[in-house]
Amino acid sequence: MKYSFLLVAFTVLSTFCFAQSMLTKGQVQCSAGFHFTSVGSVIYVGGDYTFYKSITFGGKLSYRENSQTVLRNRFSQSLLVISVNGNYHFNDLLSLPKKWNVYGGLGLGYYAWSDVKWNNGFGADDVGESSRPVFDVQVGGRYYFTEYWAVNLELGGGNRSGVSIGITFKPD
Repeated sequence: MKYSFLLVAFTVLSTFCFAQSMLTKGQVQCSAGFHFTSVGSVIYVGGDYTFYKSITFGGKLSYRENSQTVLRNRFSQSLLVISVNGNYHFNDLLSLPKKWNVYGGLGLGYYAWSDVKWNNGFGADDVGESSRPVFDVQVGGRYYFTEYWAVNLELGGGNRSGVSIGITFKPD
């Protein structure tokens, strides 16, 4: 399921990015990678569109399956996150070289948890689904090692606390 999700998400994101690359209104940046938290890692894909010189709006799709044992209690879940975000890019303000992209912003998303199960040795307790809207804060940076490709690092706070590491593609 994880690989099917990643393939479908990457295909949809690639279509979005290449379709947007013909626009003259602004630039598009598409990212994919892993987000690491205290309870596991998340696979993500996302894209940002520049609406104004230093402001981007975009979306992100994340997926995780997690299983762990705490004090002989077994816990497992899957998580799908759909979110939108807005970022301010500090390059002009800080007079940074074009190879660097430093940003910070806010995000709003919807977390869909499913298959939440506890097994304490006396039987399994199936919690079912637990979904809710969430609010996030992020700060990050990209280093473009070519005109089109960059590595990115992002720190998240709020409901998406952790570190994201990935690669970014910026079409013409």
